[in-house]
Amino acid sequence: MTSILDIDLDYFNFVSDPIRALSEMLAWADRPVDIVADNHADAMHRWIKLVGSGKLSSPTHILHVDEHHDMMDQKSGINIANVMYHAMSKWPKCRVHWMTQEPVDTPAMWLEHDVWRRLRTRFRMGNQRPRKWPSPDLLSVTISADFLRPGLKDALMAEIMRMEKK
Repeated sequence: MTSILDIDLDYFNFVSDPIRALSEMLAWADRPVDIVADNHADAMHRWIKLVGSGKLSSPTHILHVDEHHDMMDQKSGINIANVMYHAMSKWPKCRVHWMTQEPVDTPAMWLEHDVWRRLRTRFRMGNQRPRKWPSPDLLSVTISADFLRPGLKDALMAEIMRMEKK
């Protein structure tokens, strides 16, 4: 079983105390950040390389902490809008929990009906980490600077650096 904690900093746009929330998430992960990427497509390409090289087993769990579910198209190329679609398609045993404060929509609106029917049993969403969710074997952080409110990126990155020094 391999678990990825996938944090997109835009998640914290709607959190009342974003620094505390990030700190608690990183404390739960209890591991250093493995990947920092500008966008989710870059992070996904790095996950694929790690799995391909044998440094990481195929993920069975992804805790996707993000303002967006990233299942907004089925294009063959990986982009910021379809990362979770590709993860679930590439790794058929992978379960995804989309942790969001304010769900903007659902993947059912974007994916073909038969594709969503196939994936939906492995996709959940909510505003908290599911009980008994496995601790991460890999921790990736996506900055998504274009989606962050002003000043938040620097504050969150400073917290990540502070936690890394512990």
